[in-house]
Amino acid sequence: MRPTAETSTPTGVPAPAGASVEAGVSVEGAAERFLRRRDLDPDTLRTYAQTMRWLRREFGDGTPLRRMTADRVAAAFPAAWDGAAARTWNRHRAALRSFTTWAARRGWDLGDPAARIERRPEPRGRARVLDRRHVAALLERPDVPPRDRTLWRVLYESAAGADRVLSLDVDDLDLAANRARATKDGVLRWVRWQPGTTRRLTELAAGRPRGPLFLTARRPAPARMPDPADLCPVTGRARLSYERAAYLFKRATRDLDPDGRGCTLQQLRHSRLTHLGEDGWTAAMLMDLSGHDDIRSLAPYAG
Repeated sequence: MRPTAETSTPTGVPAPAGASVEAGVSVEGAAERFLRRRDLDPDTLRTYAQTMRWLRREFGDGTPLRRMTADRVAAAFPAAWDGAAARTWNRHRAALRSFTTWAARRGWDLGDPAARIERRPEPRGRARVLDRRHVAALLERPDVPPRDRTLWRVLYESAAGADRVLSLDVDDLDLAANRARATKDGVLRWVRWQPGTTRRLTELAAGRPRGPLFLTARRPAPARMPDPADLCPVTGRARLSYERAAYLFKRATRDLDPDGRGCTLQQLRHSRLTHLGEDGWTAAMLMDLSGHDDIRSLAPYAG
């Protein structure tokens, strides 16, 4: 296949049309060109960038691309990703195949290292990961009440369990530190979120010094009065239940579910852990955020 005129030398000076990988294009130059493609969505670009950073570290920015053969890449791959989850391993393997296919179309035929790297089976039966773009849109939906958007933000950003977040009281909030106290089995846990969510929580809890953080829309009927700990002393409304929160989330996410039944609150947590793992977080970092009791349960997410 003939190369195109976009081939460049390691110095960045455009090479004449007809130049090939033998002309000396560098690993850095090829990787940067690959990532400048306009057809890559943000999630794909993020993944590809991680793989390209590894290639550049492994083989050196100034190394001529022709020296980065399929055999050498395949031999180096396990040392970098052998301890990663199957999904992470497969993701970087796929990025390599995309890169070498792209390079071959420009006359830089490096072979196919992915053909020498075995794809790993991924666990089945786990919750489906929500796309980052879908999560971002969901958290800003104008047709959803602020209470629900704020709850979803805390659930996603903290990667904490829904039961833990729904049990929070107003006086558990430490807004200056973007976190809240949550006790589980007598052990203090912190639920953490991003600074932008603190403003929303401040508005949600305005005028309420204590009592449940997330409340029902209406006061409970006298015959169904909850425990005093689950009742707001200011508004008279009750703590939002898990069942109600789950129903509202399912209803709002029917368009994101292939079966049209809606998504689960657990998918927010699962998606956050997956996204952070894709960004390179270790199992220990994920555990510190999410409050999991066993670090082994986070190994499938770690990048």
